Amino acid sequence: MSDLTAEGGHGAVPTGPEVPTGTGKAARRDWPLYEVFVRGKRGLNHVHVGSLHAPDDEMAVHAARDLYTRRNEGVSIWVVKATHITASSPDEKDPMFAPSGDKVYRHPTFYEIPDDVPHI
Repeated sequence: MSDLTAEGGHGAVPTGPEVPTGTGKAARRDWPLYEVFVRGKRGLNHVHVGSLHAPDDEMAVHAARDLYTRRNEGVSIWVVKATHITASSPDEKDPMFAPSGDKVYRHPTFYEIPDDVPHI
């Protein structure tokens, strides 16, 4: 019996040595991890909705559609290989973002907003 993993939060995936590899393709446990972003019908931005493993980019888009837009929630899907994402660490929060705190001119408190400017 094969081992199971829920890596990426998308459910149990067989990972044992007896998992069939198909027609010369890598075993499922060797598929790259993709991060999935979906733009909703009412939203303006793509939002991270989860992760999945897929053998290639095209299959990742199809799997993301099947997993994360089952109820017509989205109008656009992005999939990105997790290895292509570079992110800051939460431990670096203070050194990374603290320098912007001393730039008070970036805050709108120094500017007069005309009365005829809407939505501010």
